[in-house]
Amino acid sequence: MSENRIQAAAGTPWRDWQQSAHLARARWLKPEQLCPPGRRLVLLAPHPDDEILMAGGLLAGFHGREQDLLLISATNGEGSHPHSAHWTEHRLRHQRPQESRHALQQLDLDLNRLDWRRLNLKDGALPRDEAFLANYLEQLLEPDDLLLTTWRGDGHCDHEAAGRAAAQAAQARRVQLAEAPVWAWHWATPDDPRLPWPQAHRVQLDDTRLARKRQALAAHASQLQPDGEHPPVLPVTLQTCLLQPFELIFL
Repeated sequence: MSENRIQAAAGTPWRDWQQSAHLARARWLKPEQLCPPGRRLVLLAPHPDDEILMAGGLLAGFHGREQDLLLISATNGEGSHPHSAHWTEHRLRHQRPQESRHALQQLDLDLNRLDWRRLNLKDGALPRDEAFLANYLEQLLEPDDLLLTTWRGDGHCDHEAAGRAAAQAAQARRVQLAEAPVWAWHWATPDDPRLPWPQAHRVQLDDTRLARKRQALAAHASQLQPDGEHPPVLPVTLQTCLLQPFELIFL
């Protein structure tokens, strides 16, 4: 699915997802089961809000253990508002990383202790840089790492390229891969056979983690506010799905 189809689609509301038998069968995991202290999480975010949309609640538990987290931001998100007079690529290239920084602070992470790498790749062109991404990850990964990124079938070209690159690197280095759907919540149907439901797990978020994720998402103002006559980049229906007391991952 192209970005245009994603943005044009009405979106699947949470009330429909609540009827999903596949989602109801997804196994529950506590965050400490997925990534206990001492295990490193390597998170590849295609755009400067994906780390929050995918795993803001999981990340909220890394206060005091920032040494266990390696965050990789592939692009600066400058392509989120094509043809906008207000949100030009130049402005977004500076704004969106600042929003990410503020969001991570809302998760109570110490940015001075966090290994956060920005690759400055072109937004909307990650398929072109897929081989570079896979090689980059292979050089960084260590045996017990958990590698988390967007799902290979998520419907956005950058999300899918990140997923494919991560899968290649995880296989080469024999580390565990976790993929998170983001835009699939928007375009998929509740029992959509295109999603890998047998691999689905729900990472449980308590009230504190969920509240911090909500605050972190609010830091991404450029994605949440209408732009003139254009609706927000992140539809309210999608936000609602991604702010439930769990985070869905495919393992």
